[in-house]
Amino acid sequence: MYRPEQESIPCVIMRGGTSKAVFLLENDLPREPQKRDRVILSIFGSPDRRQIDGLGGADPLTSKLAIIGRSERPDADVDYTFGQVDIHTPFVDYSSNCGNISSAVGPFAIAQGLVKAVEPVTVVRIYNTNTDRVFQAEVPVVDGKAAVSGDYHIHGVPGTGARIGLNMAGTIGAKTGRLLPTGNPTDLIEVDGLGTLEVSMVDAGSPMVFVRASDLGLTGIESPAQIDSDDRMLKLLEDIRCIAAEKMGIAERSVAREKVRAVPMVAFVAPPQDYLSHIDGTPVSEKDIDFVSRDMFMQIMHKTYSGTATVCTGCAAVTPGTLVYQLRGPKQDGIVRIGHPGGIIECDTAVENGVITRAVFGRTARRIMEGRVYVPRTVLD
Repeated sequence: MYRPEQESIPCVIMRGGTSKAVFLLENDLPREPQKRDRVILSIFGSPDRRQIDGLGGADPLTSKLAIIGRSERPDADVDYTFGQVDIHTPFVDYSSNCGNISSAVGPFAIAQGLVKAVEPVTVVRIYNTNTDRVFQAEVPVVDGKAAVSGDYHIHGVPGTGARIGLNMAGTIGAKTGRLLPTGNPTDLIEVDGLGTLEVSMVDAGSPMVFVRASDLGLTGIESPAQIDSDDRMLKLLEDIRCIAAEKMGIAERSVAREKVRAVPMVAFVAPPQDYLSHIDGTPVSEKDIDFVSRDMFMQIMHKTYSGTATVCTGCAAVTPGTLVYQLRGPKQDGIVRIGHPGGIIECDTAVENGVITRAVFGRTARRIMEGRVYVPRTVLD
């Protein structure tokens, strides 16, 4: 009997912040995890460094996945699973969330009719399965649809858009159970080829390990091209990440290196300095930032700064004793201004009785394309 060689699955491509993802409805994917991942890898064209036979953009920032479904939880409107689709191996990493893609979940849910649009702002309660936490997205709405145009600009995205606020204070301790996984604002670790290194390990948004740029022989304002072409530094940073993964109770070193590649992220921080955006050469003034930070994501430098890293860095900056707090110092202003490779990003924080109650960052998002993506019948079978 004749059978079609390919089957199609509804999909949407959305930009969220400085990243881009394929959005799929949970009910449109196979239930069995291994079969589901085979379908996802086929959709993205992985593994292949160009992802030429799929929708992936041959870059970690554009090889991202969001699986969305209506939530049965009383405290959430939608369930959201984030997947980082590896380019080089047949692997989908579900170990963490992505803050940038999180900003597109609210507009997607409204457009799909999963959440009723309320003007002027619709609050979408999102349960992230990766972290087992609920966070809220404040989505501006016009004429019953998520607004796209506006005057809010984020570095790393051309033009301006409607500001979406994401409060991720509820994600503190999601991976390890507490803000400071070891109970200490700083710890000492032993790194081969470097010796003893002071670090801060923090869990908010996504778990991170912070190091001083100067301790690595760096200035802190290096560009992605500089770090990504330095094999020695890439290995050193990955070694630090894997050691921290074990110290934080996330995974053993060998497992972190092979299977838990997204978290913890490692960032190197330094005092505020003048530098130029690697994207368009725009000057970044030391007067406009509290410190500089460079965030490593999937073993390369993030070209801007991830949303969950923004939350974690903001929380670290208001937690006494951490390396980030030492750089910023005690300030009354709750706005943490981070200088990243492409410009500046802010985290709006609030602390009450020693507890972080607010960790908000702004993003923009846009629905780019909707249609059907074709998957070979051999993959589905």
